[in-house]
Amino acid sequence: MRQVSLREFRTRGQKALADVPAGETTLLVSKDGPAFFLVPVFGDVVKEDKEIRRAMALASLREGWRLAEAAGGMSDEEIDLEISLSRAERQARKAE
Repeated sequence: MRQVSLREFRTRGQKALADVPAGETTLLVSKDGPAFFLVPVFGDVVKEDKEIRRAMALASLREGWRLAEAAGGMSDEEIDLEISLSRAERQARKAE
């Protein structure tokens, strides 16, 4: 994977990517570190978009799981209790 500075990409555009082989993913890097991936598109754009979104969603879930585990997590009983309280609160609001 090639790296191209974000500033160079902004100012030179396509010329900044001239040395990147066709089909290779490129990492745009800012002064603060990695900023964006440029991912080439092949074939069915819709299918690839779905796969990229699925991968991003899975990465987000994994990050959420990591944060929940670091915070101590909740037992199944605690989760069930919170769901029950939330449902009871919603029913009470509907009854008003």
